[in-house]
Amino acid sequence: MDLYSLFFTTYFKVFFLLAPFFVLSMFLILTKELNKSERRKIAVRVMLAVIVICFILYYFGNTVFTVLGITLDAFKVGAGALLFLSAVDLVRGTKINVTPSTSDTYSDVSVVPLAIPITVGPATIGTLLVMGATPKTFVEEIVGILAILIACFTLGIILFIATKIERMLGKIGLTILMKITGLILSALSAQLIFSGIKGFLA
Repeated sequence: MDLYSLFFTTYFKVFFLLAPFFVLSMFLILTKELNKSERRKIAVRVMLAVIVICFILYYFGNTVFTVLGITLDAFKVGAGALLFLSAVDLVRGTKINVTPSTSDTYSDVSVVPLAIPITVGPATIGTLLVMGATPKTFVEEIVGILAILIACFTLGIILFIATKIERMLGKIGLTILMKITGLILSALSAQLIFSGIKGFLA
């Protein structure tokens, strides 16, 4: 795989793993009492938290596998199964039921629950661990890091302009985008599972 293909493949994989349109809908629910400026501040904090979490998971994948004695193929199957469940929940619209926080706790929602577990849930965690543990060259590592970083920035931009997106798409539009994201995640989950099974049988 050439570097351009690796970049775009990693970018889109991480972008859809973060379930941006589901996150957007939850962001709008949790911040519905806030003005545009306050929403944007929380959007920036969510983006920074997601970047930190993603890179911690990406870099400590090998350590986790070594300490726990888990093979990469086994983790691929497990992560794929979790990812499929998340995809089904997105398509059905039943992923998480969140009650808006009271006004004095809005400053806390940027990390929990928005960054974890809404944006970086179990399936995302598992997939990032697999990606980080997969052998790669130094150049491929840099390309992967850049792709993950830009995917997180893209999510941040979406949340930063959440008010405008809400006006343009409306509730129905956001629901449709969530379901499309779920379909894409289901395909990614199947790929992970098949890759893990192939590794076991090889």
